[in-house]
Amino acid sequence: MNIEIKKSKKPIKYEYAIKLMQERLLNIDQKKSKDLIWILEHEEIYTAGTSFKESELIDKSIDLFKTNRGGKITYHGPGQLVCYFVLDLKKRGRNIRKLISIIEKTIIDTLRFYEIETFADRKNIGIWFKDNSSIKKVGAIGIKVSKWIAYHGFSINIKNDIEKYKGIIPCGIKDKGITNLRKISKKNLKDLDKKLIENFLINLKN
Repeated sequence: MNIEIKKSKKPIKYEYAIKLMQERLLNIDQKKSKDLIWILEHEEIYTAGTSFKESELIDKSIDLFKTNRGGKITYHGPGQLVCYFVLDLKKRGRNIRKLISIIEKTIIDTLRFYEIETFADRKNIGIWFKDNSSIKKVGAIGIKVSKWIAYHGFSINIKNDIEKYKGIIPCGIKDKGITNLRKISKKNLKDLDKKLIENFLINLKN
């Protein structure tokens, strides 16, 4: 499979990441570049997807970056693993629903490796963890498709500051919470990014 794997060690500015993905998309469309999977962390930022509503911003002092991905408002910052991709769906059956299912399976398979059981929800996109009687989001998904090339990606909360979500209605969902892997498990999450990429590549082949 002809996919470039990129990992950034230092936090990346959101605007820079979007610019790089859009440039890669054009190059893939012109058959000048390979597909891309990119693992990174962002500097602190709140972003709003194409279906967000102003009422979902509780703290009006928050500086919101409006982006072209699908979805609503979310927070990115240190301690959150972000997996971006630029993938040519013309080579993958032009099936957006299948790509979302692949992403869901990739996150669930990876967390199961660390003995953390999570699940997907057709009504509320993302990856969820049942915490006693409540359900909390641990993984978010937001994609955009242009020229049948999918980009943006997904994120997993590892040890990010959950308090940062109090100023927004995350992903527009009022009746469920947000958590991270450190709150769920004390297990060593070493090499989670490597396991994630490994599973993503396997699932893309199937």
